[in-house]
Amino acid sequence: MPTTISIKNIPEGYQSIISNGRHTVIGDEPIPSKGTDLGFSPTDFLLAGISFCKVATIRNVARRKGWDIKDVNANLAQKVKRLADGTYETPINSNIIIDGDITDEQRKELIQEADNCYVTRLVRGEWIIAPSTSDVAHEELELVS
Repeated sequence: MPTTISIKNIPEGYQSIISNGRHTVIGDEPIPSKGTDLGFSPTDFLLAGISFCKVATIRNVARRKGWDIKDVNANLAQKVKRLADGTYETPINSNIIIDGDITDEQRKELIQEADNCYVTRLVRGEWIIAPSTSDVAHEELELVS
């Protein structure tokens, strides 16, 4: 199912009202970037998507296998580095703690599954980002194939 995001940027800082049609969140930039720091930055959202996918994957696999887990906590950190050719390299480190009655082997399997979650594979894959349009009619976007 295609994902569509609508966003409205308002004049305060970089505050943006972001919606997928069912849920709404606020995005912004930190104060040093002239934002008001009232929401996640774009890179925060990207890292949050990877983080959430990892913990949700662990929960999904554990449920399917009938393994007894409780809380799953993850901490992820990224450091963006601009390369000489203008591209970026972004190492991401991840630490996942799984609370539950599972063996070390099960824990290892769950973390391996998390490291191969859907969003991680999506980010590692090929992206085709079409040029933006300026159609005032707000018609439905056709997806690039």
